Amino acid sequence: MSPETLQDFFSLKQLMELFETYRSFGPFFAILLPMLEAFFPFLPLVVFIVANVNSFGLWMGFFLSWIGACSGAIIVFIMMRKLGEWRFFKRLQEKKAIKKLLTWIERRGFSPLFLILCFPFTPSAAINVVAGLSRISHWQFILAVLSGKFVMIFMVSFIGQDLHALITQPTRSIIVAIVIFLLWFIGKRVEMRLNVSMTVKKRGD
Repeated sequence: MSPETLQDFFSLKQLMELFETYRSFGPFFAILLPMLEAFFPFLPLVVFIVANVNSFGLWMGFFLSWIGACSGAIIVFIMMRKLGEWRFFKRLQEKKAIKKLLTWIERRGFSPLFLILCFPFTPSAAINVVAGLSRISHWQFILAVLSGKFVMIFMVSFIGQDLHALITQPTRSIIVAIVIFLLWFIGKRVEMRLNVSMTVKKRGD
């Protein structure tokens, strides 16, 4: 594919037509894709959120993305809570590293889950699985998911709502790039901080 063809493919007109086609699938599709990301973490949740807000508007796109992402996380949690009784997962929970992580989540509860889920570049899919294997209460997890993903998805929705401005206003694009980098950096720092806290706990046990 030549640079000219690639440029045409990613032109504003092409993107708007793509979003119009995406919108024609209806709200169900807009909820389904973020939900599937909870099962297949390699799927680009940020892309789905941006597509939703550009296809359905900021508030509706945000709401559909939030419903889908939260539903997927809660379903994975419930599934792991049930599958935790299987022999394979019982053995997995007995491994030293997993056992320490489970204990750490059970002791800390809501706060670390909320912090991890607030940022778009932290391993929320893995957290859903580990939380499901832990003894953390359903309501603690659900509250952390609803509130954490509310913050994260709204940030991404607000940043990605106007692709026209991002393409036609270079200054805004630079600011958005800086914000995304800061979100990534802060998310990684939070993740590292939580890992350090867990290591300290291990040494104290």
